[in-house]
Amino acid sequence: MERKKKGSSRWTKLNFDVFEGTTYDAKRMIEGILYEMRVYAVNGIGVSAPSLNSKPFMPIAPTSEPTKLIVEDVADTTCSLKWLAPEKIGAGGLDGYVIEFCKEGDTEWQVANTDLVERQSYTVKNLPTGEKVNFRVVAVNIAGRSPPALLSQPVTVREVMEHPKIRLPRNLRTKYIRKVGETINLVIPFQGKPRPVAQWLKDGEPVDPKKVGVRNSNVDSILFIRSAERDHSGKYTLVLQIENMEDQATIDIRIIDKPGPPTAVKVTDVWGFNAALEWKPPRDDGNCEISGYTIQKADMKTKEWFTVYEHNRRSNCTVSDLVMGNQYMFRVFSENLCGLSEDPCLSKDTATISKTGLEMKRAPFKEKDMSSPPKFTTPLLDRSVVAGYSTAISCSPKIIWMKNRMIIGDDPKYLMMNNQGVVTLNIRKPSSFDGGKYGCMAVNELGKDEVECTVQVRVDPSLQPALLLQMKHGMVYFTQGMGGLGPGGRLCVCTAERVRREEDELVSSAVLSGMNGDRPGQFGK
Repeated sequence: MERKKKGSSRWTKLNFDVFEGTTYDAKRMIEGILYEMRVYAVNGIGVSAPSLNSKPFMPIAPTSEPTKLIVEDVADTTCSLKWLAPEKIGAGGLDGYVIEFCKEGDTEWQVANTDLVERQSYTVKNLPTGEKVNFRVVAVNIAGRSPPALLSQPVTVREVMEHPKIRLPRNLRTKYIRKVGETINLVIPFQGKPRPVAQWLKDGEPVDPKKVGVRNSNVDSILFIRSAERDHSGKYTLVLQIENMEDQATIDIRIIDKPGPPTAVKVTDVWGFNAALEWKPPRDDGNCEISGYTIQKADMKTKEWFTVYEHNRRSNCTVSDLVMGNQYMFRVFSENLCGLSEDPCLSKDTATISKTGLEMKRAPFKEKDMSSPPKFTTPLLDRSVVAGYSTAISCSPKIIWMKNRMIIGDDPKYLMMNNQGVVTLNIRKPSSFDGGKYGCMAVNELGKDEVECTVQVRVDPSLQPALLLQMKHGMVYFTQGMGGLGPGGRLCVCTAERVRREEDELVSSAVLSGMNGDRPGQFGK
């Protein structure tokens, strides 16, 4: 007989002596590898040709036995077993487990499960009460059954009485503190056989199921509060009972909130730059010990608050470094584990830091008389202006304006202004009659001063009236019009304001437009 790995050309002999049978167990093959086999026939003359190769096959072995088989629980008719997977599983894998049992002294094993069990635990039911029973577990795969795992000794099938025992978590052995609005979810594990009866009490009375949720199982009890309120505070007791045996554990739950403000804040003393404050603890401590106080001050002028002390544990303090001459008010917040109180308590009185021992002494001096007679620092300048355009003359300070040595007074043609010591005389649309000498006189109780200037008014020739040549029987002849001739010798807009006839004293007004220089025009009345 010869064998080789699939895909290889190297054959290995399995026997060196002639084998007379037709069945042979090949050994020393690697599990999970595909092999092929062939056989030679041998007689006295020699060796035949090899047979055809067998189909490829893979050697597979059963697993090793399951490990660490233990009894988890025993009742009157049941027994719960637990184990670990085999150390060696191999290429054939693991399909499941078979659990078998037999009474002590019997040799016939009974199968407890009809189908393979994939889990590593199983509860054997319908056992005879009071009997001693042996158990074993076998692993199964495609190659067959593994060696069995046996318990070291038989198990007596009966209920084992176990005292109830509460295993209270370490963090619940002291006060359990939560803030208002938080969720409380306490899981309390316990043990005992048969199953204990669990009951929750609050301050010695059964808990209200409308306020507190409770769920019990075989191994633990859960206390649940969706949104904690201060009235949930108290001592909660879990009581476990098995017949006449009992165990209990108490949890002190405290629901805390922010404290109220302190009371009766007052200023007891003021000296130098310091003020002493006192107050009383708040009426509502938020169901928690007051850990300190926060003190703030504010100037009565600005009313801006600044923190002086934080986490002050006493109910009094001294505020220093106050500013002299200012008046201060104070407020105090109380503090606990939840934080500062919502509202402070204001001091009923204020602290005034008075200015003491400071007086300003002025140096003696003789006041100088700064009065003096008026004097013009800038003379008036002579000007030449165009008729019809307003002009201005400026000087300082308070003055009397004169024209040709005559006081102008309140003539509406003139506008007198004074701006920071500079006075101005505004002449509105001067004509040739407004020319002359203008004077400015400044007067006070110590004297007077005067300046003068000459104003000349120039008349624009283009604004002179038209030249009147002849007037007969209401007809007027012109060679030039007011405003001048336009292009091509045409007369631009011309106004004859008044034409007086010497014979009949007739006064007429007319507006002439579009006339040539030597052509007559007819007046309208």
